[in-house]
Amino acid sequence: MLNTITHSEEAIALEEQYGAHNYHPLPVVLSKGEGVYVWDVEGKKYFDFLSAYSAINQGHCHPKLVEAITNQAKTLALTSRAFYNDKLGKCEKYMSEYFGYQKVLMMNSGAEANETAIKLARKWGYTKKGIPTNEAIIVAVERNFHGRTTGIISASTDSDSRNNFGPFMPGYQIIPYDDVAALEQALQNPNVCGFWVEPIQGEAGVYMPADGYLKTAETLCKKYNVLLMMDEVQTGIGRTGKLLASNHENVRPDLLILGKALSGGMYPVSAVLADDEIMLVLKPGEHGSTFGGNPIAAAVAMAALAIIKEENLIENARLMGEIFRSRMQQLKEKSHHVTLVRGKGLLNAIVIKPTNDGRTAWDVCVALKNNGLLAKPTHGDIIRFAPPLIITEAQIHACCDIIEKTILEF
Repeated sequence: MLNTITHSEEAIALEEQYGAHNYHPLPVVLSKGEGVYVWDVEGKKYFDFLSAYSAINQGHCHPKLVEAITNQAKTLALTSRAFYNDKLGKCEKYMSEYFGYQKVLMMNSGAEANETAIKLARKWGYTKKGIPTNEAIIVAVERNFHGRTTGIISASTDSDSRNNFGPFMPGYQIIPYDDVAALEQALQNPNVCGFWVEPIQGEAGVYMPADGYLKTAETLCKKYNVLLMMDEVQTGIGRTGKLLASNHENVRPDLLILGKALSGGMYPVSAVLADDEIMLVLKPGEHGSTFGGNPIAAAVAMAALAIIKEENLIENARLMGEIFRSRMQQLKEKSHHVTLVRGKGLLNAIVIKPTNDGRTAWDVCVALKNNGLLAKPTHGDIIRFAPPLIITEAQIHACCDIIEKTILEF
């Protein structure tokens, strides 16, 4: 066993030497989390304003999640799906009623849930819509992020996700995001089985469509007999001030794709929800996962979803988000480095104008870290802010003070 790491440089050096270089982390080494806070190995305390890309909506190490995972891990961890277990059915019922769908298919990662939705949409297209074999098309949008499997990046427009990873899977048509005319034109193709979209593009930089876009997309999908595939892995479970971001427009997707905060960040849990007509196109042996729907995942998911309602985190996300955006708009008026503020609930972003000496959003995030707040840039000039939904008004103002101080010093 390795000795306990007490210096950040040691941990960073170990990852650099022995780990793949597929991430570019902020130079901070975390060893403890509680609520909205994390601590590094030297003991410095930070506000977490990333929440593991919105996985930790319920806060770090929530006692009810710790209890759920501990109790289940001591009882039964994994059976595979070769046998029934006493937790999966209860969790499926709980989630079905919670989100209002007839069926649930549990997986592990958000990427797996998206792959599941792709397979469901295609098989539905062949067996229900009558699309000729191997001719099904899924319409996706520019700037999307649904994961990094080879099947998913085949629909990506991000060069970092695609370069040198081909050949790519056929069967996708890419259209602009938030473009109703392009969407309707694409859906007129009778071979289209699904429209795959994020209600807010989180990884791209918290891009939000115009009001009414999602509702129009739902209407068009019904008109042309196409499944609406809504990726709410990052936007769901209260993050935007509604249970689902699609709820802002009263949209009910045919395929609801969830992950991240479905377990409060405690364990890899994802799911696809749909009604019988869609979900039951899958037959035994056609799709699965050794770990998908395991007893720990089921126990943790139920506890995580219960916390969202019991602690009124959806309404808190809405209220705290309004305060945060108001403070950031005030900051924008004070600093020419902030050029744009956007978001919903507690999924927000600011766009940073580089300084004359070439400092960028990355440098802002390093300075934020030095001042006690952790956030991460995306696409060079955008900083995404997504704290746990348990954050209080006093804490949100304290964080806004840190952000304001940091940027004004630039």
